[in-house]
Amino acid sequence: MKKTQNDGALPHPRPQLERPHWRSLDGDWDFVIDPESVWTSPEHVEWDDTVIRVPFAPETSASGIHDCGFYRACWYRLKIEIPIFEGRLLIHFEAVDYQASVWVNGRLAVKHEGGYTPFDADITDLLRAEGEQEIIVRAEDDPHDLAKPRGKQDWQLNPHSIWYPRTTGIWQSVWLEWAPPCRIGWLRWTSCLERWEISLEAGLVGASCDDARLHVHLSVGEVVLADDEYLVVRGEVHRRIGLSDPGIDDSRNELLWNPASPTLIQAKLHLLDRNGAVIDAVRSYTAIRSIGIQGDRFVLNGRPQPLRLVLDQGYWPETGLTAPNDQALRADVELALSMGFNGVRKHQKIENARFLFWADTLGLMVWEEMPSAYRFSKQSVERLTTQWQEVVLRDVNHPCVIAWVPFNESWGVPDLPDSPVQRHYVQALYHLTRTLDPTRPVVGNDGWESVATDLIGIHDYDDNPNRLKRRYGGDVEIPRLFQRERPGGKLLVVGEPRHHNQPLILSEFGGIALKPASPNGWGYSRVETPQQFGAKFGELLAAVHALRVFAGFCYTQFADTYQESNGLLFEDRTPKLPIAEIARAVRGTPIVEHVGESEWRERIMDMLSSQYSAPPQERRLQD
Repeated sequence: MKKTQNDGALPHPRPQLERPHWRSLDGDWDFVIDPESVWTSPEHVEWDDTVIRVPFAPETSASGIHDCGFYRACWYRLKIEIPIFEGRLLIHFEAVDYQASVWVNGRLAVKHEGGYTPFDADITDLLRAEGEQEIIVRAEDDPHDLAKPRGKQDWQLNPHSIWYPRTTGIWQSVWLEWAPPCRIGWLRWTSCLERWEISLEAGLVGASCDDARLHVHLSVGEVVLADDEYLVVRGEVHRRIGLSDPGIDDSRNELLWNPASPTLIQAKLHLLDRNGAVIDAVRSYTAIRSIGIQGDRFVLNGRPQPLRLVLDQGYWPETGLTAPNDQALRADVELALSMGFNGVRKHQKIENARFLFWADTLGLMVWEEMPSAYRFSKQSVERLTTQWQEVVLRDVNHPCVIAWVPFNESWGVPDLPDSPVQRHYVQALYHLTRTLDPTRPVVGNDGWESVATDLIGIHDYDDNPNRLKRRYGGDVEIPRLFQRERPGGKLLVVGEPRHHNQPLILSEFGGIALKPASPNGWGYSRVETPQQFGAKFGELLAAVHALRVFAGFCYTQFADTYQESNGLLFEDRTPKLPIAEIARAVRGTPIVEHVGESEWRERIMDMLSSQYSAPPQERRLQD
């Protein structure tokens, strides 16, 4: 029996719907690569003594495999004893790239397609009465398939340009959950500032529960906001929970979620039978906040909110797309905040739900972007549309998420100006996203060639501050800007000029590489010394702050990522400049430094070491 980790020492992998009884299956699994994908069922697999450390992908050194070659499939096997339990046993996979098949004791439990979203299966009826249980996973991932959402995963053997090593198979946590036969299966939280209320939608799954009721307890600290009970009708609850209006602005603001004060509302939900006995119990959380567009400004809680974002690829040196541990996710959120940013643009990756938990908790706004496919076809349209819906529904409850981005730089739709079909595709995804979630803005295609969008994202890597000022400064006329400028050689807007009054975001710029520290890396511009790096970074940020036409910006990028060495941090998250100097430029105002460089280096190196077990000091790193 392979060793598995104890859930008591780990954070819950599904932070917005937590049940108390669960067990992590992360750890050592048997593993074998199937280069040509010739084995189709478990009985064909020729196992050897190879072991992989889940949840790290076989391309990473942390997995123990470190095979970055081309292979179409791989297999995992875990033999484990499971204690006696009542109710149902579910197995959860947070992410497996790309097509997954799961067998339990030789019988197929579930199949799933899509490398970035979770899936689960009820395996109760597949278990043996006693003894070891065998779990086998097959992951098929054609490395050359450009019609699937793959993000930054390279289709060439070695990483080139802006693309990185591939991620095959299990790359996020696997876990077991003990649940009642009739249980709470999903939750949807929304808030309304105008009516000062929270809306709850909840759905039951599993066996039927006649005359069931749902008890909901909402609180902030010791203050109870609601303690109500609702009848479950046809397996669902749809209720608006009115809150007592605090009245004066100070009291209202204390309850609102925003980066300066990320107040979360804790939720306890109990499913009750007709006699009042508890059938199921889960913990969740939500927040009160609103997001919108007013003219050419982005608005949070009814007030203009300048966006200071940083592009975050979400890779680590030894673990690839997978964070080394939960503290690494928290540390990245803290680093972004300490560098003066109030948000991140997660680029070509759907991040671990635990990252969004820390962003919710610490007050970091997140643009969420779908990993791209790179070929336009009927198959790519079906795949991306299906998987994007899973993404939105997984993360719609996180207050930190402030925008949805289904496309980036026309990847997967390369002929937008000339192809009505491709324009219809982008427009369809824009409207589908607005239908799934009408509460957040949608950026239909970020960077250029906007055809349907609430915000216009512009990618411009000109490293000359004076040229940026001439291009976007003064009394620039938006219609003329759209007609005249072509950053990246692309039109900013495709079709009728109906976007003149929408917010403009400089959603990619910068990309400065520090040559001596990364001689083989590249950036959109290069400097020779740290002093030149600091000066050029400061000049660019000062120029962008002076451009009043923009409602916000996103600097490229958070950290060096493989050959792309244009981060503010090295790959190991140590800063290239003093944190205070970065924050001064990002905020555009002087700040006082509270965190020294030596402390940062100590914290980051602790984070990356396997000895990191204790949570960091319970505080938010502030400027």
